[in-house]
Amino acid sequence: ARQLRFSRKMQSMQPRMQEIRKRYKNDQQKMAQETQKLYKEMGTNPLASCIVPLVQMPVFFALYWVFLESVELRQADFALWINDLTSPDPFYVLPAIYGISMFFMQKLSGQTATMDPMQQKVMNVMPIAMAGFFAFFPAGLVLYWCVSNVISIAQQWYITRKIERADAAKSGAARQPKPAK
Repeated sequence: ARQLRFSRKMQSMQPRMQEIRKRYKNDQQKMAQETQKLYKEMGTNPLASCIVPLVQMPVFFALYWVFLESVELRQADFALWINDLTSPDPFYVLPAIYGISMFFMQKLSGQTATMDPMQQKVMNVMPIAMAGFFAFFPAGLVLYWCVSNVISIAQQWYITRKIERADAAKSGAARQPKPAK
């Protein structure tokens, strides 16, 4: 939720960021100073978006080792085509679901809108690369990330609608004439 609110704040700052880039394109130091001033003025921290992945990494590594070393889970039927949570998905369905869910998360969060064109291209390739990377991980770990992504998509959708309704209510209230006394 914090990461989504942060990305929405960054989107609202984007026009001013582009203006700073245009104005100081030949003076990197002044551009950095003005950007920092804008961050301070808007009350944002560009490193705030790194906190969520840093919190998730220990869980990821712990689950990886649990699925890799757990003897009890080997060859234990789970559901549908997943016969073993400790080995990779034999039909690559979970990595494909993961890539699709990551793509939708990116589109819903709007993070790529605040990036320059080269960063956008790299971020558009990330779901494919991560799906390929996850094809070799234990199915249980990929299942965890798929479920996490689906929950995150639902949360992003809910928060986005809530913010849009609040913005619409603010703009609607601002347009209403004040009653005469």
